[in-house]
Amino acid sequence: EIDRETVDMMPNFDDRLREPTVLPARFPCLLVNGSQGIAVGMATNIPPHNLGEVIDAVVYLIDNPEAGVPDLMQFIKGPDFPTGAVIMGTAGIRETYNTGHGSFIVRAKAEIVEHGDRSTIVVTELPYGTNKSRLMMQIAECVNQKRIEGIADLDDESGRDGLKIRFDLKRDANAQVVLNQLFTHTGLQTSFSANMLALVDGEPKTLPIKDMLTHYISFQKEIVDRRTRYDLKKAMARAHLLEGLRIVCDHIDEVIRVIRESYDEARERLMQRFGLSQIQAQAILDMQLKRLQGLEREKIEAEYAELQTKIANFERILQSEELVLNIVKEESAALKTKYADPRRTAIEPSFTDIEDEDLIDREDCVITRSHLGYVKRQPMSVYRAQHRGGRGITGMTTREEDFVEDIFVANTHSFIMFFTDRGRVFRLKGYQIPLSGRTAKGVNMVNLISMDPGEKVTVVIHLESF
Repeated sequence: EIDRETVDMMPNFDDRLREPTVLPARFPCLLVNGSQGIAVGMATNIPPHNLGEVIDAVVYLIDNPEAGVPDLMQFIKGPDFPTGAVIMGTAGIRETYNTGHGSFIVRAKAEIVEHGDRSTIVVTELPYGTNKSRLMMQIAECVNQKRIEGIADLDDESGRDGLKIRFDLKRDANAQVVLNQLFTHTGLQTSFSANMLALVDGEPKTLPIKDMLTHYISFQKEIVDRRTRYDLKKAMARAHLLEGLRIVCDHIDEVIRVIRESYDEARERLMQRFGLSQIQAQAILDMQLKRLQGLEREKIEAEYAELQTKIANFERILQSEELVLNIVKEESAALKTKYADPRRTAIEPSFTDIEDEDLIDREDCVITRSHLGYVKRQPMSVYRAQHRGGRGITGMTTREEDFVEDIFVANTHSFIMFFTDRGRVFRLKGYQIPLSGRTAKGVNMVNLISMDPGEKVTVVIHLESF
């Protein structure tokens, strides 16, 4: 659609031709195809992704502009390499998508086949960018130097059916140990360092995944807007000509007479006599007499009515951002239907892929909030049933003008919701509220949530899940 004025044009290197400053991409090709490059003082290394997943994320982000990275990762599971293989864990993927740079482990897809008292390791997919010939030489060298033990024979059986590297193991070899040695010492396991650096309005920026998709959506809105303006201009120009032809059809004999009687001044005479514009009059003069006499009123009226419908539709699109975004969604969905294919790269959990939350026990606790905004968490063991004649113990110390506003039992993994007098809500997990002693007044909530000056929490509730 370059010929529909969707992008700016500039002179080429010798000023003889004009070339587009950027191509009107119909899908987020920077993410789908990936990119590698080095410039002065900077480098980029964007991993490729699955077309269908990225388009699903684009459509979701259009409908939910406030979506975060976890929401987008429901659709974009992670990079999808053309060579397949396996990404170990999601921690590196999340870091890349949150910050724009990070690293993750990519392993070859390997299977252990048992036959009798021997085992065979069969590799069918390699990490992205791994050269098979160099890998075979590297493995042979490690076997010769005794860094990898237990391999009796290795053979490259790759062919028309795809990649297949076969490792026959010795009779007493432990297949899982040998495979771990291969991952440790050879290119069967690599680390992919992502650096999602891209040019934004001519300025290099490191983009988290949401920013990259947001810039793409803005670009597509501009493409649809400029394309629609071009189509509108063309339709209005054609409708203008048809309006002149409608006048000609009503006065065909007189138009022909005027042209014959005043050939040199025919354009001005037509403009004066029939109220035509210069463009309309010139178009009539450019027509052959045979075509002029053969004009069919019905065809002209039908085309004119169709153009009026198109013009109204174009104008409606240009006045509505929602319609523009719907066009972007529809065109993206059509591309997905036509070109999307299943994910090739698997994502498997890693033993090192542990969240902080996984290290915290799920236990009940008492959360207390004071009127002046101090909050604290205490274990349930601090409290006990008071029998007759008991004196009780202090649960919280406050200032003279302060008092306890809320006290409730929640879980360390519960969601604690803080509603403010500005109509905003903040969310914390129970364990994120600092644990305090019986006599402590707790920590001020301004240190836990980003409230504006003068903003106050009015209600606190807790939920087990959403």
